[in-house]
Formats: sequence, structure tokens, C-alpha cells
Amino acid sequence: MSRSAIVLCLVGSCLGACARLTDHVVLLPGQSGRVGSLAVATGSAEIVLSEAYSGVDVAGGQLKPVTTSAQMVREAYGRLLDMQPARPRVLVLHFEFGTNALTAESRALLPRVRSELLALPAGEAVVIGHTDRVGSADFNDRLSLQRAAVVRDLLVAAGVAREAISVVGRGERQPVVITADEVAEPRNRRVEIKLR
Repeated sequence: MSRSAIVLCLVGSCLGACARLTDHVVLLPGQSGRVGSLAVATGSAEIVLSEAYSGVDVAGGQLKPVTTSAQMVREAYGRLLDMQPARPRVLVLHFEFGTNALTAESRALLPRVRSELLALPAGEAVVIGHTDRVGSADFNDRLSLQRAAVVRDLLVAAGVAREAISVVGRGERQPVVITADEVAEPRNRRVEIKLR
């Protein structure tokens, strides 16, 4: 699943006394309204869904395209949609060049991160460190993990339970802004905090 949040609704339903199984696949837009694409395939057939609310019924190895709408999906699957876990909230903190020191603007956001995390019923945070492309890949892997650990420690010091926080370092592999090697890009020097 991409960050543009392709959301799929897969529902199996039994039809009639013969208990024939039909899968119904609908491509829903993400939270931002963006839509990705999905290929649905059986042995020799394939249908690519790339428009919001496009769908396909899969029965007996056969694919049948279907068209739905937001209202039809809500009416048919409203209870299932309501049972989905809340989508994570993502907050981003930035760092000074080549260090694990937060920028002043990002330090000011820490109370908001703490309050949002503590407001969740069973709050947990995934803290993901990133770097720009200055320095070696090994150095940036270590630095990204250090950045994530610094944010975790700041949240723990602010009263968030340590066991509610996971840390990950991605180094320079997932930039917000794609640059050439050795380019210092401040927007890539970040920690993403996914609250859920």
C-alpha cells in the first residue's frame, strides 16, 4: 500500500444453498482523495482498477467489472468501513544538518505530538528517522536511527510510555525531495511520527 493510501474493500459472500463464493473488490480513494491502482487477476484474466469506486466481481475464476459509487459503497459496506482502525496521524519533525538535534520549530511541536498520542485510546507511535543524501549510506542509516531514538526519548521524558513507541531508521532511502547524492536538503532531514 502506498502512502497515497489505496484502500481496498474485499468482501466474500455466500450466495444461495450451493454456497458459491463471490469476491467483490472495490478500489476506494485514500484519505487525501488520491487513487492508486490495483490489478485483480485469475488464471488467464486480469482487470486493472485505477478509478475511484471501480470494482470487479470474482466468481468461479471469472472476472466481471462493476461500477459503484461512494453512496453505494457506504450503503453496502458501511458497517465494515466503520470497523476499520483509525488511520494513523503523521507528524513530521526536522533536524539540523548532520546532527540528531531538532530544529527550533520542531522542538516547539513536541507538546502537540505528546498530547495527540496520549489522547488516543490505545495510543502507539512509530517513529521513523530519515536523512538527506549527504554522507555515506551507512552513516545516514545510523543517523536516521539516532534521530528516531532522540524523538522517542523526548516523548518518554514527556510522559509517553516507552513500550508505546517503536523506532525505525530509513537513512536516505525515502526522501521527500529527490536529490542527487551529496545534496543537503532540509526537508529530507526528518522524523515522521505515525500516531495510531
